[in-house]
Amino acid sequence: MSGKKLGAGVVRTDRLLMDGRTIRYYDTQGQERNAVDQREPETQPKIGEMRLDPLNNEWVVMAAHRQTRIFLPPKELNPLAPSRPGFLTEIPESDYEVVVFDNRSPSLRDTDAPEKIPSELTLETPPVPAAGKCEVVCFTSSYDASFKDLSPNQIRTVLEAWRDRVAELSKVDYIEHIAPFENRGEEVGVTLAHPHGQIYAYPNLPVKTTQMLAVATAHKKRTGRVLLDDVVARELSDKVRIVAENKEWVAYVPYAARYPFEIHVAPKRSVTDLAELDEQACEAFPTIAKEVLQRLDGVFDMKMAYIAAWHQAPVRVGRDVMRLHWQITSVRRAPGKLKYLAGSESAFGAFMMDVWPEQSAQQLRDVRI
Repeated sequence: MSGKKLGAGVVRTDRLLMDGRTIRYYDTQGQERNAVDQREPETQPKIGEMRLDPLNNEWVVMAAHRQTRIFLPPKELNPLAPSRPGFLTEIPESDYEVVVFDNRSPSLRDTDAPEKIPSELTLETPPVPAAGKCEVVCFTSSYDASFKDLSPNQIRTVLEAWRDRVAELSKVDYIEHIAPFENRGEEVGVTLAHPHGQIYAYPNLPVKTTQMLAVATAHKKRTGRVLLDDVVARELSDKVRIVAENKEWVAYVPYAARYPFEIHVAPKRSVTDLAELDEQACEAFPTIAKEVLQRLDGVFDMKMAYIAAWHQAPVRVGRDVMRLHWQITSVRRAPGKLKYLAGSESAFGAFMMDVWPEQSAQQLRDVRI
């Protein structure tokens, strides 16, 4: 079976699941992907809706069908494992390298008839369908692995999957922003322990992206330069918050970190989004990704719960001012202690840090790998 050829020798093969969703296999060993999903067909959930909070003009997705999604199943009932006799999963094949498939319980759903997000936002703004895409990215078939445990070649394959999905989703006419991310650990709300991430493709700009775009636009107007380029230049100059670097990437604790352990990983050369990374940057990413996550787990010699999210330019606006970076945040501040987002953070969005960013950067650098 022929497939789509990507970078690094990766080939993508598409198949359909029992309910019409697409599963995409990303392989490097010439595998044939012919397995048929043997599960009984079922109906996909209906599309939810987005309602406007008029106090701050933020859209909130209503997806009540997600209440019944699977929650922390035991390893032997892992729905992200390869299928085996007597146990059929989301992946019909008996093995896989990396797969991406449409979420079975999506917050945002693809639609042939999306409604335009209203430009004038008032108390009377009506709800709109929660159009978009929610995809699951399985990093490996190994249940017990973490992203940091993957080989450089496997991380490179995951990167190709991310890049491929960003490029393809950007062609959907109603998609405005694409956000790949990974949640690891029950402390940050993980409901499946298998190493995986997600990709959300939004019909609007999320709140944080909107804010970042406004700040970056103002910086470009004031200085003529790209804001993240200047941030990276400052970190390279200051040096004290750098955690790791190579020829193409730098990892640093941001100057005004919000979490006890927060790391940003950015290309040293200006890049708009994942799809625009060139071969040199792609080849250099796996080593720094492994190192950063190994250092994070090594701080307290334990698995650190984290959220790792890619920030990049929106699909249609701000591409002259927004740049790509990978933000990793952990709520763990000490063994047995978490940083809870309490009154100030949750109610008002005003973060209070208990650790100097320079201190946490030193702790990360001190980890022996």
